[in-house]
Amino acid sequence: MSNNSPIKFFTGTSTRYLAEKIVHAFGTNLGKSSLTRFSDGEFVVSFDETVRGNTVFIIQSTFSPTENLFELLLLIDAAKRASAYKIVAVIPYFGFARQDRKDKPRVAIGAKLVTDMLEAAGVSRVMTMDLHADQIQGFFNVPVDHIYASSIFLPYIKQLNLDDLVIASPDMGGTKRANAYSKALNAPMVVAHKSREKANVVGEMTIIGDVEGKNVIILDDMIDTAGTVTKAADIMMENGALSVRAIATHPVLSGPAYDRIRDSKITEVIVSDSIPVNLNCQKIKVLSVANIFADTIHKVYNYESISDNFIL
Repeated sequence: MSNNSPIKFFTGTSTRYLAEKIVHAFGTNLGKSSLTRFSDGEFVVSFDETVRGNTVFIIQSTFSPTENLFELLLLIDAAKRASAYKIVAVIPYFGFARQDRKDKPRVAIGAKLVTDMLEAAGVSRVMTMDLHADQIQGFFNVPVDHIYASSIFLPYIKQLNLDDLVIASPDMGGTKRANAYSKALNAPMVVAHKSREKANVVGEMTIIGDVEGKNVIILDDMIDTAGTVTKAADIMMENGALSVRAIATHPVLSGPAYDRIRDSKITEVIVSDSIPVNLNCQKIKVLSVANIFADTIHKVYNYESISDNFIL
């Protein structure tokens, strides 16, 4: 059974680079929308073509600044008020996902607040990739398609043909992801145990497991300031590793991240294009998730199963 409502794609300003690749892979074009900014910074969005009765896919990653999130909310609200049939928010990188619980007194649960705002704006469905915490899917009262970037990373790892491969988690929280890759690649797993002095500042770190004579791949959902991954790589090399690579879905890469990666002992950092990347750093390789999203959108729109898109 296929969807009888026409399909249209739109994008926020910050994710146009990826949206264009997604709609090209889907076999269509982006719809026309515009953003007008007032002198004080306030902005208004509008659709420059009808969306009445359409299934509307709005593509926007909500990385910094927060304006990207608010632009997405305004686009959803505009589509709802223009009588769109369904509104699907395609959020390759879901910002505020690190705030998934109260880890100390008197803090907000930012991820839950964002889900509430998306639903209040009028979203019908959400499509995202490699959430920082899987339980965020349960914060929504609308369907969530949670895609894994493993379908692009696993083939890349296999074509490297690395001997004595070891999969590493940069912290205890990432062991589930690392274990899944470990099983898929039939490779042992090690864990970097760290203590944080404060947000984005790593204290002590020890490696649990043997990396001597091994080619190590560190797995994480995101790289922010790159403090954890570069420190882990340097310690692993000091413990006899032959090489260390890092794979992360979301290249947040803020502050000193590029300098840290360039100056570290990491051979290569492989990321997706869920967030735009400065390619001046020779160690960074970007793999596109456009085809994964295009395929998932096609299946969702046509009421087909997307279980094949969940490799891990």
